[in-house]
Amino acid sequence: MMGGYGYGMAGGFGWIFMILWWVLIVVGIVALVKWVGAPSDAGGRSDGGGKALDILKERYARGDIDDQEFQKRKRDLTQ
Repeated sequence: MMGGYGYGMAGGFGWIFMILWWVLIVVGIVALVKWVGAPSDAGGRSDGGGKALDILKERYARGDIDDQEFQKRKRDLTQ
């Protein structure tokens, strides 16, 4: 007999590996749920049109569009 403690190959540290294994599984499940539940960016509106609205504001500030067009496009983006 090799000590007779019955710990096997991992010695007395087997419980550490078991805890790490379960932590890895839980982190993997959480990451999968976040990835599946993340909004798609198909229309560029995943953040409520925030990026598009920022671009619109920049174009208005540069003078590329007038006030009337800015207001119309802003309404379209925020609906």
